[in-house]
Amino acid sequence: MATAEQSEGLTFHPMDQFIVKPLFGGDAVGMLTPTNVTLWMALTVLAITALFVLGTRGRAIIPSRMQSVAELAYGFVHKMVEDVAGKDALKFFPYIFTLFCFIVFSNFLGLLPKAFTTTSHIAVTAVMAVAVFLTVTIVGFVKNGAGFLSLFWVSSAPLALRPVLALIEIISYFVRPVSHSIRLAGNMMAGHAVIKVFAAFAPLILLSGIGVVVTPLSILAITAMYGLEILVAFIQAYVFTILTCVYLKDALHPHH
Repeated sequence: MATAEQSEGLTFHPMDQFIVKPLFGGDAVGMLTPTNVTLWMALTVLAITALFVLGTRGRAIIPSRMQSVAELAYGFVHKMVEDVAGKDALKFFPYIFTLFCFIVFSNFLGLLPKAFTTTSHIAVTAVMAVAVFLTVTIVGFVKNGAGFLSLFWVSSAPLALRPVLALIEIISYFVRPVSHSIRLAGNMMAGHAVIKVFAAFAPLILLSGIGVVVTPLSILAITAMYGLEILVAFIQAYVFTILTCVYLKDALHPHH
C-alpha cells in the first residue's frame, strides 16, 4: 500500500496490489491455501452465474436490463465465433463464451476498490492460454489428421522459401500461448500500477505546498486512467476471445 511519511517523504509500492496473500492470515501459500486470488475468482464465477441465471429466468418478451445484458453478451460472442471461425466452429461456442465472460468479469471486478485483478497474474492467464493452445491443436489433428501440418507449409510461397517459412510458422505457433497470456496479464497489470502511482501523489497536499498543484492533477490523472481501464478491461477480453477464434479457425481450416 502506498504510504506517505514525513521522515522519508513520499513512498509508494505500486506492485504490492498484485501480491498473493492467504485469506486467513499467515505468509505461506500452499497448493490448497485459500488466497485473495481464489476469493476473487469465486466472486467472478458468482457474478457470471447471477447474470445468466437471474437475468434469463423470466425470459420476458420485453427484457429487463439484466436480461438485455445477458442476451447482448451471448449474441456478441456467438456472432464473433461464427464470423471469425465459421459456422462449424459454433460447437465450441460454450467454451469460448465461458472464456470471454470469465475474463471480462474478472477485469471489471478488478476495478473495484480493494479488489484483486486475477487476470493481472500470468499464472491465471497462462492456464487459459495453454488450454486454448492444447484444445485447438488437438482439434486440428483430430479433424484433419496429418493434414493439419499444412498449416506450417506455405504453399503459395516460392519453393526455396517454404522450408524457412515453415520453421518460422512452427516457432510462431508454439509462441502463441506465451503472447496470448502475457498480452492480457501485462495490460491489466500496467494499468493498475499506473493508477496506483498517480494515487500515491494525491496525499501530497498534506505534506508540502506543491501538493496544491500536484494533488488535483493526480486526481484528474486517476480519473482519466480509470476511464481508460474500463475500456481496456473490455478490449482485452475481446482480444483474447477473438484470437481464440482465429486459432480455432486455423485448426479447422489449416490450409494456406
